[in-house]
Amino acid sequence: MNTPLRSEAQQRTDEIGIFQAELARLEVEGVLRLDPAQQQAVREHHAALLAGFAGRFDIDRNVQARQLSLGMRVASFLGALALAASVFFLFYQFWGHFDETAQVAILLGAALASMGLTVLVQTRDASGYFTKLAAMVAFACFVLNLTMLGQIFNITPTDRALIPWAALAFLLAYACDLRLLLAAGICCVIAFVAARVGEWSGIYWLHSGERPENFFPVAVLLFVFPQFVDHRRMTGFASIYRIFGLLCVLVPMLVLGHWGWGSYLADYDGVSTRTIEGGYEVAGFVASALAIWLGARRQWPDTVNTGITFFVIFLYTKFFDWWWEIMPKWLFFLVLGLAAILILLVLKRLRRSGGAAAEMAP
Repeated sequence: MNTPLRSEAQQRTDEIGIFQAELARLEVEGVLRLDPAQQQAVREHHAALLAGFAGRFDIDRNVQARQLSLGMRVASFLGALALAASVFFLFYQFWGHFDETAQVAILLGAALASMGLTVLVQTRDASGYFTKLAAMVAFACFVLNLTMLGQIFNITPTDRALIPWAALAFLLAYACDLRLLLAAGICCVIAFVAARVGEWSGIYWLHSGERPENFFPVAVLLFVFPQFVDHRRMTGFASIYRIFGLLCVLVPMLVLGHWGWGSYLADYDGVSTRTIEGGYEVAGFVASALAIWLGARRQWPDTVNTGITFFVIFLYTKFFDWWWEIMPKWLFFLVLGLAAILILLVLKRLRRSGGAAAEMAP
């Protein structure tokens, strides 16, 4: 089997474990029993696959290894953040001791050296944990490079700096299969598009966040992007795009549902802030419900979970607005509990209908 990525090797390893456990259970129950020759052929085939995967990708072959890998991922994430912060503060602590030429040379050298280190580590790191550390340091050095070069040459801060930051983050993410840097690149794209939309409406780019509607265009871009690019070989990339796309829709709606002054519609005479807030509250419920429906239809659990989370948030905030002041607190929380039970029943019904549809499908 030609397995180009660690995620595919780990998935196949998990499937082999599940198959072996189910086959043993079927033999005990007397449903299926392979003859000795078949059992030996299956064992040898699986052993060869697992040995090849372990040699190339450092996979988790059992539950204990999977638990340790979780701890290694957490340590890798925290270590990457710590090293990036270390580089940042190291530059600032000793920056004043160098002249301008030395500063430029150090910035360029740090960026190039960290990129070279990332490439070198990737070729020797089958697990990917140390690659994540090196890639985060490379990204931090590049961001620091552009920021401090701008200070050295007195360049006016601009949102255009987000473009090369995003480009490097995407390059490292796709080259090294790193979801953390993919999220960093997406955040840069979100900030740039929101800033551009804000500037087109006459807002200084640093204040674009004061108008939550500036994030709606990038939400559409992020949500539909995985439909045009094949991410099946990238671990969780499509889910990250969809989640950030939904956040760029639902979070602004949640904010505008309680702060109508932040909407562009408030600039028009005859449109009250209460009308704006009510409209965005309804839009939030509709958008959350559509996310749940679409996620269930397309089998996107990330979309379903995000939609459910925000639907509950919108619902509970409305309960608070309606009844917190007039209801006894015990009754208020009782209503919240009953609402949660009702949501569970609805979701259970949806899950049953979805399972029945899947069984009937050819």
